[in-house]
Amino acid sequence: MDQSEILLVEDDMNCKELALRALKKAGYGKVAVARDGVEALGMLMGDGGEEPAGSGPLFVLLDMKLPKLDGIGVLQRLRSHERTRGLNIFSLSSSQDPSEIQQCLNLGVLAVLPKPLDPERLKKWFPDHSAALS
Repeated sequence: MDQSEILLVEDDMNCKELALRALKKAGYGKVAVARDGVEALGMLMGDGGEEPAGSGPLFVLLDMKLPKLDGIGVLQRLRSHERTRGLNIFSLSSSQDPSEIQQCLNLGVLAVLPKPLDPERLKKWFPDHSAALS
């Protein structure tokens, strides 16, 4: 992955634009975007599962409803590899389904954030980074 601090994984154009605005407002300027789960895994793990060039992002914002490979599938693969097991991942979801939220938490997400993304909630998780990254 390139030098982006954040990887946003979102297939819906409107949600992507709202999230990018919220990230900018929270002080995060360098955001890479993946449009589906397979693209996200390629960016984080390399196309063949090898380590990609560059370092990983500060955190990943992962939509749960994605084409090709859903958010749960992405989480399972990331958590099954030692190099990506410790990535800071937030789940983005419009669902209020308690079982889906619990499944995300069981897979080690920091929090399940409702859509649209609230920049103030992100600042609470990474207060020292958001001001320095703008």
